[in-house]
Amino acid sequence: MDLRKLKKLIDLVQESGIGEIEITEGEEKVRISRQAAAAPMLVASPPMQAFAAGPAAGIASPAAPTAAPAQPAGHTLKSPMVGTFYRAPSPGAPSFVDVGQSVSKGQTLCIIEAMKLLNEIESDVSGTVKAILVENGQPVEYGQPLFLIE
Repeated sequence: MDLRKLKKLIDLVQESGIGEIEITEGEEKVRISRQAAAAPMLVASPPMQAFAAGPAAGIASPAAPTAAPAQPAGHTLKSPMVGTFYRAPSPGAPSFVDVGQSVSKGQTLCIIEAMKLLNEIESDVSGTVKAILVENGQPVEYGQPLFLIE
């Protein structure tokens, strides 16, 4: 594929607003994708609190900050990839595991579909499934907690 064709394809992608185009010409394959600009993040700041200069000021001091929620006990199995989480090998089939079920190291817990490939995710510890932290068919991110095993 010559450079003039590539330039025209790049211009086409930029002008049309499409996110990605892939062209195969014989044995040559070209994929052009454009990254969308990141949306600005809005962060809300907590409201300002008035602090008293002393006990005679008549304004109560703010309450002690609340403790962070406790981390659940046990081992957290995290997603090794980005994809779609499935609890069963196919629609209508029974789930690989359920809450309360004992699992052994190496046992398949779920499938993550990534780029049309089905990847079996295996337990890296033996124990009991205490929680399934993702709903069936939901997208997952790399490092996202999937299961809590105790």
